[in-house]
Amino acid sequence: MLYYTLVFLVIALIAGVLGFGGIAGASAGIAQILFFLFVAFLLISIVVALIRRV
Repeated sequence: MLYYTLVFLVIALIAGVLGFGGIAGASAGIAQILFFLFVAFLLISIVVALIRRV
């Protein structure tokens, strides 16, 4: 999931440099959503691992 976040971020950067504002904005939005999903899943997996350990 983090890989796809970086892919969309690179697409957004390239599109922004080339002047495609709509595509850049959409790609940046998708990258932001994927990043926060990644962080949420990371926190959930850490909590579950700590609960299983006890």
